Amino acid sequence: MPAPEPTPDLPIAETLACPVPPEQRPLEQYRELQQSWFFTWPHASFKGLAVPLVRSWLIVLPLTMLVATGSVPLRHNLPRLVVAGAVAGLVVPLLMLLRQWLGWTNLQKRLMATAVDYEESGWYDGQVWEKPLAWREQDLLVATHEVKPVLERLQQAMAITAALMLVGTSLCQAL
Repeated sequence: MPAPEPTPDLPIAETLACPVPPEQRPLEQYRELQQSWFFTWPHASFKGLAVPLVRSWLIVLPLTMLVATGSVPLRHNLPRLVVAGAVAGLVVPLLMLLRQWLGWTNLQKRLMATAVDYEESGWYDGQVWEKPLAWREQDLLVATHEVKPVLERLQQAMAITAALMLVGTSLCQAL
């Protein structure tokens, strides 16, 4: 009986050149999100996320107040008008948080995956390439230590925004 051939320590994918275009690799996507002016807000700290959200709320607040004045019952009740306009203004920051959360969640899924989906020339030729072990380890480290804290900050911010909306809506009903 012949002896079995020794199996190499490295998977075949590690010995082959990477067919995934550089711009479609998960780590490159991480670098792009990290350098983007919009997606970098939650990356550094919670304050780095809160300041632009408050600014966006303050920018949209006059518009929501103007729209709220279109309601006859609110026009005659100033405190209720202010609260309704403020609550309506929270929709924009909440949508911004949702967009950021979707982008970072997609990145985390790609980093945690054992294979990379990519397209060489267009939408019709989707390919899958198994990540080498070294890539998987590096991607897992980035997903765990860089992306996970960002997602936690975004979830906290969304919870705070939703709570503010609920409190504001309750206050508006109480007035």
